[in-house]
Order: sequence, then structure tokens, then C-alpha cells
Amino acid sequence: MELSKVTALMKATALEFAILTGHLALYPSGIVAERLSPTARAADRSADPSTGPDATIASGLRPVVLLHGFVDNRSVFVLLRRVLTRHGRDCVESLNYSPLTCDLRSAAELLGRRVEEIRARTGHAEVDIVGHSLGGLVARYYVQRLGGDTRVRTLVMLGTPHSGTTVAPLADAHPLVRQMRPGSAVLRELAGPAPGCRTRFVSFWSDMDQVMVPVETARLDHPDLDVHNVRVSGIGHLALPVHPTVAAGVLGALDAGGPVAPGAHEDEPGAASVA
Repeated sequence: MELSKVTALMKATALEFAILTGHLALYPSGIVAERLSPTARAADRSADPSTGPDATIASGLRPVVLLHGFVDNRSVFVLLRRVLTRHGRDCVESLNYSPLTCDLRSAAELLGRRVEEIRARTGHAEVDIVGHSLGGLVARYYVQRLGGDTRVRTLVMLGTPHSGTTVAPLADAHPLVRQMRPGSAVLRELAGPAPGCRTRFVSFWSDMDQVMVPVETARLDHPDLDVHNVRVSGIGHLALPVHPTVAAGVLGALDAGGPVAPGAHEDEPGAASVA
């Protein structure tokens, strides 16, 4: 291996360790579900019964739902959430699914119920979703298989195993891990036809993601889906939800027609590289 690649790998590994240490400290704060409160738009609507659900859409940006990965919780999104709220997303909510969940489909159904609740509470017809790792796969299942494409405008996925990952073979004892393996029934469902799917998909994948094996599994390639794949260089799996450049890319993907980040450039149609 070239010296430059070894150096880059060492830097990425050191960053992953630092992020893991910080995340372990924050983890207890994310175990309990966040306390929800009515949004300002919902309060305004209740004051004027003549306004309908669509009347609030033009007055604010779509709500954003954050969905964590395997054996994680909402605390992983502390920094990303701060970026989103600082840039005008006044309704950003995290969903914790139970650590006892054994079926990705059940988590997707829970997500669907949460989306309906948010739509009813805020008056927005659509939401955006950001999912890390398994969370991206759960959200994708909701969009493709449970009719969520009529509810979700943009789905951003960070290090999601679209084609399955072979990392940690001893973890196969857990049903959710088996569903993330290449060729699983869930992944075969997602690879099937999805004609007319309305959601925009943006998938961030890192060339040094040691949880995604191979790293290209975090690229989403599907003939029926509107997809932008964003390649990130020099950071690992845990860094994806916290790295400032990725956060800028996520913000650009939600606010505009495609992924945008400082220093990003188009390498090929539907793909960008973030250094």
C-alpha cells in the first residue's frame, strides 16, 4: 500500500476513535425519546381554522426526520441537527427505534407512523429524511415498499449498505445484521422494480468506510430511482453524521436539487466527490 494511503487510513482511524469516544459519552442522552412540541406553524394554523394543511407549506421548509443506525440512537445526530436548525430547518426530529427490533420492516412501519404524525402536526404534505447506516436502509424500505414516496421528498443516506455488507461475520446472530447481508430477502425486495417512485435519493459513501464491505455497497444504483451518489474521501463510517463537510453536503441536498458541498465536483453523472 502506498505511503499516502497508509497515512490517510491512519488519520481516518484516529478520527473514528475520537468520534467513538465522544459518541459513547453522549449515548446515554439519546436513549430516551425526544420530547416533541407543537411547531409554530401548527400553532398558527390552529388560530385560523380556515387554513388547510397545504397552506403552511410555502411558509417554511419541510420537516426533517433523523434516523440512526444499528445499536445506536438519536445522539449520533447532535452536530448535524445543529447545522440544520442553524440554516432554517425549524422542525428537525429524531426517531429512536427499539434496540430489540429484529425486523427492518417493523422499523420502517414505525417510521411511517411517525411521518404521518409529523404531517398532521405541522401541516406539511412532505418531509425529508436523513438516515445513517441501517437507518438509511429502513427509510429506503419505507419509501420503496410502504408507499413513503408520496410523503418523503428527499431521502439522504449516510453509509448505508444498499447491496449488503460482509463486515463482522460473527454478528450474524442478530436478525437485523442478517438483513444487511448481500442477498438477504429485504435487499432483494429493494432491488426489485420501483416504477414511479417520486422520492429523490442522495447516498453518501466513503472510500474509507470500514463498516461497508466493500465500500461501494453504500452506492445506490437502481434503474427506477432518482439517485445522486456522493463520494466522501478520507473519513470513516462514524464520521459521516458529524463531519462538517458532509453536513454541508446534506444541507445542500435537502435545500437544493442535488448534493452540494464546499469543494464538491461532479465526477460522473449523478456522483460528486467531497474531499
